[in-house]
Amino acid sequence: MLWVAGGVNAATLEVDMGQSRVRVDAKATGHGFSGILGKYTMKATGDGGTLDPATLDLRWNFADLKTNDTKRDAEMIKWLGGGNPLGSFKLVKSWTDAQGVTQAQGTLTIHGVSKTVVFPYTAKKSGNTLTLDGKVSIDYQNFNLPIIRAMLVMTVDPQLVIGFHVVGKVK
Repeated sequence: MLWVAGGVNAATLEVDMGQSRVRVDAKATGHGFSGILGKYTMKATGDGGTLDPATLDLRWNFADLKTNDTKRDAEMIKWLGGGNPLGSFKLVKSWTDAQGVTQAQGTLTIHGVSKTVVFPYTAKKSGNTLTLDGKVSIDYQNFNLPIIRAMLVMTVDPQLVIGFHVVGKVK
C-alpha cells in the first residue's frame, strides 16, 4: 500500500478510478464468480521516493460490489444484514520480509467486525504514476457471516480472494 514516513518526500496518491480495480473472487459448488468494486474512496500518503507507506484508508459500500448478476448482488446485501452495508481497510504497517517481499498489515472491517490481515503487495513508480498490486485471502466466517447455501446443494466457499490493482498520480 502507500507512504509518508514524515520525511522529505512526503506525498499523497490521487487514484485513477478508470485504471484501478478492487476484485473479489469466490468459488461455489460447480463454478466460481467475481465481483468488482466500482466505487470506493482511498486516501493514501507515504514517501514518494522510497514508496514506503504511512497511511492508507479504503472505504466502500457493498452496494457498489457488482458480480454481473443482479439477483446475486441483492442476496449479498441481505447476507450482509441488509440496508447499506459498508466496509473498510486501514493500513497499520508495512515491511519487507526476509525473502525481499513487501508485506502490508491492516485492519479489514466487514459486517461490523474488524480483523487483522497481512498480505504481500508490489509498488512500482514510473514518473509520477504509481501502481500498487496485491491480494489477500480471507474467510468470510471470521466476520460473523454464515456459510452461503442455495437450493440445498450449492455452497459458496468461505475462502475469498480480494485483489487490487491501483493506479494513481503521486503528488
